[in-house]
Amino acid sequence: MSDSDPLTALEAVIRERLGADPDTSYVAKLHARGRAKIAQKLGEEAVETVIAALGEDRDALTSEAADLVFHLLVLLAEAGLSLDDIRAELARREGVSGLVEKAGRGA
Repeated sequence: MSDSDPLTALEAVIRERLGADPDTSYVAKLHARGRAKIAQKLGEEAVETVIAALGEDRDALTSEAADLVFHLLVLLAEAGLSLDDIRAELARREGVSGLVEKAGRGA
């Protein structure tokens, strides 16, 4: 992946800011509040993304989707995961029917 990829660049910035001063960094503030708070914010952004999608406003959906991805990257970084981990999982699933993959996860 190129360094000019905005998701990769954002991931790097988020990782740098995890240890920053919570008074000066939103990422550090979320990190200081813990995984549950980050997950809550991710859930809020997911709901806002769904609402924007139902409103059929492309600009609103784009904005909310960006917020959703940002908060997902914060959660992944807090959990010690990266986009490469997600890429590897998607590669593992490539060529597998979504229905088959989901059934293989178990109950």
